Amino acid sequence: QVQLVESGGGLVQAGGSLRLSCAASGSTFGGYSMGWFRQTPGKEREFVAKVWWSSGNTLYADSVKGRFTISRDNAKNTLFLQMTSLRPEDTAVYFCAASIISGTNAKNYDYWGQGTQVTVSL
Repeated sequence: QVQLVESGGGLVQAGGSLRLSCAASGSTFGGYSMGWFRQTPGKEREFVAKVWWSSGNTLYADSVKGRFTISRDNAKNTLFLQMTSLRPEDTAVYFCAASIISGTNAKNYDYWGQGTQVTVSL
């Protein structure tokens, strides 16, 4: 069964950087889309970025364009989210997810990690 394990969250000051990792196992991911989502208390889970595993093509939410970069290491079955120029509004629990179909709706993603907390302070 597919398993996803996030790591790399923590506390940073506004303007700083953080790199999240997601270790994936249980399948070959050539036919998948892999994405990052985030959620804060009282809000819906929000799309952040996705990558088509086989091609490496990417898609970003407008709120993170130019600041975040999603990538993957095929040999290590690992997904990354490099976050720069962090803002307090980026504070959230970040989740790694996998889907066999294209899209940015969290409901279309079948597999999820446990989440990792990112906190951005002033």
